[in-house]
Amino acid sequence: MKLHCLGTAGYHPSPTRHTASFFLEEANILLDAGTGVFRLDHLLHGPELNVLLSHAHLDHVVGLTFFWDLVSATPLEKIHVYGEHRKLEDIRQHLFHPSLFPAQPPLQWHAIDMTEEPWHLGDAKCEWFPLEHPGGSVGYRLRFPLVDLAYVTDTTSQHDSDYWSKIQGVDWLIHECNFPDSEREMAERTGHSWTSAVLENAYKHGIQRIILTHVNPLADDRDPIGLAAATARLGSRTPSQILLASDSTVVDLSRL
Repeated sequence: MKLHCLGTAGYHPSPTRHTASFFLEEANILLDAGTGVFRLDHLLHGPELNVLLSHAHLDHVVGLTFFWDLVSATPLEKIHVYGEHRKLEDIRQHLFHPSLFPAQPPLQWHAIDMTEEPWHLGDAKCEWFPLEHPGGSVGYRLRFPLVDLAYVTDTTSQHDSDYWSKIQGVDWLIHECNFPDSEREMAERTGHSWTSAVLENAYKHGIQRIILTHVNPLADDRDPIGLAAATARLGSRTPSQILLASDSTVVDLSRL
C-alpha cells in the first residue's frame, strides 16, 4: 500500500511544502484536506473518495474547496467527509458560507461521533480517538489486512497522553512534529509536538516505523525539526525507521 505525501507543512504553505494531506491510493482514503489536495489530480481513479478530517483548522480543511477542479478533471463524483459533528457543521457554515465559497462541491458529511465505532471503509477497520489541541482534534487508526496505520496530528505529545494507548504497536505512525526540541515552549503553547517527545514516546509504545510531518513551513528544509540532534541525544530510544515527510514523497507501507 502506497502513501502519497501531498502536503507536509502546518499553518501555511511554503515554496517546498503544502499543508496537511496524505493519500492512501489503494484504499482511496485522504487524511486531512490541506492545500496539498490539488496534487490528487493524477491519483484519483474512481468515482468516490473518503476524507478523514482531524479537525477544522484551515490548514487541514481548505482543500475541501479545491474539489471542483478534481471532479471536472478526474472520474471523481462524490466525496465522503468524516469528522466530528461540530467540526463538520462549522466547516459547512463558515468555509462554505455564501460569502466565502457559495458553490459546495459534491460533499457528503459523516459525523464519526454520532455513529457506531469502529466502522469500515473498504478493507480498513477505522477507529478514532480524541487529541489535546486548542479547539480539539482527533486521530485515526486504520487496520488493513496487511498494514496497521495511525494518523496523529495537531497535538502535544506527552508520555501520559491518552492517545498512545490507542495506537500501541501499530506498523506505521504518521505523527505531527511541528517544532524542534529547542522550541518546546512554543510547541506546548500552541498545542503541538517537538521531536524528542514524539520519538521517545513512540518507542516506548512499541512503534518502530514513524513518519514525521506538519513541520514549520518557515524552518530550514535541510533539518526543520532538529532530527539529527534529537536522534543523537536519544540513542537507541527511538523507532528503528524514522522518515521526515516531504511533499510528493511516496512511502510503500507494505515494506515492513
